[in-house]
Amino acid sequence: MAVVDQTRLEEFLGRVVGDLSATYGGAMASLGGKLGLYAAMAGGGPLTSGEVAARAGCDERLVREWLNAQAAGGYVEYHPQSRCYELTPEQAAVLADPESPVYVTPAWDIPASMFIDEERTIEAFRTGTGVAWGDRHPRLHHGVADFYRNAYRATVATEWIPALDGVAGALAAGGRVADVGCGHGHSTIVMADAFPAARFHGFDTHPESVEAARANARSAGVADRTAFDVADASGFPGDGYDLICFFDALHDLGDPQGALRHAVDALAPGGAVMLVEPYAGDRVEDNLTPVGRIYYAASTVLCTAHAISEGGCDVLGAQAGPARIAELCRRAGLTRLRKAAETPFNMVLEARAAA
Repeated sequence: MAVVDQTRLEEFLGRVVGDLSATYGGAMASLGGKLGLYAAMAGGGPLTSGEVAARAGCDERLVREWLNAQAAGGYVEYHPQSRCYELTPEQAAVLADPESPVYVTPAWDIPASMFIDEERTIEAFRTGTGVAWGDRHPRLHHGVADFYRNAYRATVATEWIPALDGVAGALAAGGRVADVGCGHGHSTIVMADAFPAARFHGFDTHPESVEAARANARSAGVADRTAFDVADASGFPGDGYDLICFFDALHDLGDPQGALRHAVDALAPGGAVMLVEPYAGDRVEDNLTPVGRIYYAASTVLCTAHAISEGGCDVLGAQAGPARIAELCRRAGLTRLRKAAETPFNMVLEARAAA
């Protein structure tokens, strides 16, 4: 029988308890966002539990317990002498401001959906049949859309497209763009807002997401230059596109090489493919980080399972790494590939066919 090292046991148990604490904290953060508790505290300085409850229109006793959980997790500051709670400007940027590029409160809908759909995932593990994106709980679709919306707003038109060779100029002059796997359309809308002379077409296999994208485009005032349709990545209509985008979508596909090959056929002469993929190294050991852990977990339940549901001839997963993606591009006819930009969460690759 193996001998247990008591010190290592206690260290590991402490790590697991920390993770369990964070899971409970995520449930509390989700409540704080949906109930407007963080918004009620933002900019208010030190507040009593009664003041927070009154501002948010909630029950004081439940709010007081929630505030103590927030203070224990370091999500709010507690002032013992006054028994007041305070949301700092830094905490507010992350938790309370829906326009902040670092606003993450909606992201807790994603693991919530993973728990809700656990039986589907268990069945997928046992049968190898996968689970399609559209068969997931709606909290997943809304959580992913809301989480990525602000990140795309902050980077797509201001940093990523300008980093592509000649693309910003082509769009400013009235180019055509396909956004493959557009979801709720936030990436498409960001581009359409920045380049009013261009025309944008978003495609997704999930009808409810396409309807949401159309509504979001109308709300954003860009419906005149956007269109959204249900279509898969290997057969979306149209050609002569100056830019074809895959925003965090290529690794979800059952046939990513087929999608890239179709993109090559749909490009205008000199057009580019922009691949926005989760940041990753090429080796497993490169990705054993907190961010890598998030991506591997999401990939297990969501990305890989969806790719398998589509037939899974080449299941990339969310940590495929640049070398594997480069090989797919090369086989699809995109022989010129370079990394145009990167963040701690994403890498942006520019791919083109041979001149």
